Amino acid sequence: MTTRQRAALRAMANTIDPVLHIGKDGISDNLVKQAWDALEARELIKATVQKNAPMDAREACAELCERVHAEPVQVIGSRFVIYRQARENSKIRLEDL
Repeated sequence: MTTRQRAALRAMANTIDPVLHIGKDGISDNLVKQAWDALEARELIKATVQKNAPMDAREACAELCERVHAEPVQVIGSRFVIYRQARENSKIRLEDL
């Protein structure tokens, strides 16, 4: 992913609300399934790490990206944004950005 593509994805992520909330259980199998399904539907998702979570946002982003085969886009404070192109009916194509 180039810096121009990442900047375009960051701009798109400004208007979306977090769809994942990582709490005291950390990144469980259930959360990974939710993230997978959300990425298939939306391709670009935002997540929030709660104060009682066992990890910070950067660690959570890295682990979640590894488990769902996604690309990290941005980490700010307790929120992060990840991207993965959908297998079918892709709306956001990196080649077009």
